[in-house]
Amino acid sequence: MRGYAMLRIGESGWIDKERPECGPLDAIVKPLAIAICTSDIHTLWEGAIGDRHNMILGHEACGEVVEVGELVKDFKPGDRVLVPAITPDWSSLEAQAGYSMHSGGMLAGWKFSNFKDGVFGEVFHVNDADGNLAHLPEGMSVVDACMLSDMVPTGFHGVELADVEFGDVVLVVGIGPVGLMSVAGANLRGASRILAVGTRPKCIEVARGYGATDFISYKEGPIADQVLALTDGKGVDRVVIAGGNNDTFIEAVKAVKPGGRIGCVNYLGSGDYVRIPRVEWGVGMGHKQINGGLMPGGRLRMEKLGALVASGRLDVHPLATHIYHGWEEVEPALLCMREKRPDLIKPVVVLEE
Repeated sequence: MRGYAMLRIGESGWIDKERPECGPLDAIVKPLAIAICTSDIHTLWEGAIGDRHNMILGHEACGEVVEVGELVKDFKPGDRVLVPAITPDWSSLEAQAGYSMHSGGMLAGWKFSNFKDGVFGEVFHVNDADGNLAHLPEGMSVVDACMLSDMVPTGFHGVELADVEFGDVVLVVGIGPVGLMSVAGANLRGASRILAVGTRPKCIEVARGYGATDFISYKEGPIADQVLALTDGKGVDRVVIAGGNNDTFIEAVKAVKPGGRIGCVNYLGSGDYVRIPRVEWGVGMGHKQINGGLMPGGRLRMEKLGALVASGRLDVHPLATHIYHGWEEVEPALLCMREKRPDLIKPVVVLEE
């Protein structure tokens, strides 16, 4: 089989590899469409997870099952499926403790293009098929389905980590595709006001459609100062961090009220430490909670999010701004994501004929 791979840090290309073997609980899937993630950029060009050699990239796809193991009950060849970016081992102790995304060790539920080949290949392997795959809802486009792999569950998880409640004033830092889904998730949870940090006009337009009420430019001064000015000095109830860098926690802690919560789903790809302002954190006693987490994967999550889209409660179509067709377009799509063109939110490559 062929796949588009990270050859080493800063270098990628097409390689030939052996077709993955299907275990008794597993499935082999061919992608119908794939999406490029900012994490792919961090992995390939920044070496954020360390050097990887000849590892097929990608963790966002929907697909068609081509083979299943003898113990798989609910899927068969020919089934069109949603594929989560995080595929836990559901029999692990970590999963039983409620942290399936860390099954086998911290972040080890993230397998694709981390420590096994990803989805940018002619076929890819899915562990624990009954626990991780979900049937593609009838009528859902393969482009929309790709958004359910990572963007929707990650953005929503930021809202869950911040524990947004009815009537909350919420700050969302970063309105790329994940942040946009955090805006949508906060809106669905009943936020009364959503302040969004971002500068690209296309992202602002889409964020407004998802429910953002106010916009802040990090180019126009400290985020927290602008938040306090917009809230009469009170700050916000909840913060979702979906962008920024290690110093973004400074602004989040300053902007959130005592007793408020910060949910971080941002991928911190460099540096050794994050910084928290001592005084604004109540010298350690301000009841300002900080939660950071990897999105949950698994079938139930995919089915519920798929139902939101299928029912019309969530429209993910605005996320996919650049649509490519055919395997030869994988590299141009990857470069498009790296360049972050002004009108870009998410590139998707459609592979089905």
